[in-house]
Amino acid sequence: MHEQQHPHQQHPHPYQSLPSRSFWRSAVAEPEPSAIGDLWTPRFSLGQDDPVLTAGSCFARHIGPALLDRGMNWRVTEPAPPGLTPAERESRQYGAFSFRTGNIHTAAAFRQWLSWASGETSPPDEVWYEDGRFFDPFRPSLEPDGHDSAQAVLAARRTTLAAIGGALAGAACLILTLGLTEAWENRETGAVYPVCPGTVRGTFDARLHAFTNAAFAEVHRDLSAALGLARAANPALRVVLTVSPVPLTATATGGHALTATTYSKSVLRAVAGQLAQEHGYVDYFPAYEVITGAPFKAAFYEPNLRTVTPDGVAFVMRQFLGALTPRPAAGPGPDRGEDIWCDDAVLDYYGPR
Repeated sequence: MHEQQHPHQQHPHPYQSLPSRSFWRSAVAEPEPSAIGDLWTPRFSLGQDDPVLTAGSCFARHIGPALLDRGMNWRVTEPAPPGLTPAERESRQYGAFSFRTGNIHTAAAFRQWLSWASGETSPPDEVWYEDGRFFDPFRPSLEPDGHDSAQAVLAARRTTLAAIGGALAGAACLILTLGLTEAWENRETGAVYPVCPGTVRGTFDARLHAFTNAAFAEVHRDLSAALGLARAANPALRVVLTVSPVPLTATATGGHALTATTYSKSVLRAVAGQLAQEHGYVDYFPAYEVITGAPFKAAFYEPNLRTVTPDGVAFVMRQFLGALTPRPAAGPGPDRGEDIWCDDAVLDYYGPR
């Protein structure tokens, strides 16, 4: 009588040869949270001399300085004029991103900036006037004291658009952090604002300003178009997409902030993954999963459950830089969290007390 063998002993299957990172128990449940690693295998490498650009939501501001600490070639297209104090440079958002656009939260806004920079479309001449000063509606928090004329606003914008075009043409990699699907747009021009008019600056007009909440197809369309513009400027450009782990400060959908956040982040994560499957020059880095994943039990958030702690930021950057280069990241993490940099954090002011 022959001993009966288990089917898998006769017929090997794919799960028998998977690495430990592929199993929830060995990769997630058993290790200490701080020991969880191997979350990302980069699709391409970055050399220390390769020019790298960063753009996106407020969480993206950590990436450039971390690259510099690592001795990598992070490019800032508009350096601060001489004579500014560190506080003045920060308030005027010099050196926050590679482009002096302020936060770019949505795929539509990113497409808009690249479309203007490439000359595919022309930006509207819209300028906001407040207390004797002039402000750019498409980066309303960039100059806290505004400009002295509408012409100065438009000239400063043209400078940034030229800088974007030049930087894309010479870059090796663009790291883009997506933050939101909710946005406000101008009904007449179709232009997308970074925040709701009347919050940071400007005056809200229900006849002129419309709320939008992009679905998967719209985000995929806008981001695909934006990447197409970037690659037209530089056919060798590589792109790393990430999704910000910072929740929505408030939702204009009328729904619950938790479900609205889940919707936005799910759509952005799905589009980023889809584009990484479609294009060999696109990669996805899981910053969102590193902070929000179940094993971390919200430990990387401040008590407001929104602001990512310095330890959380440092953990993300260790995962990112550790995968790109073999040696540990230099220097400690940032000493403060997100909200000082997030345009939409102003929305918290309007919530119940």
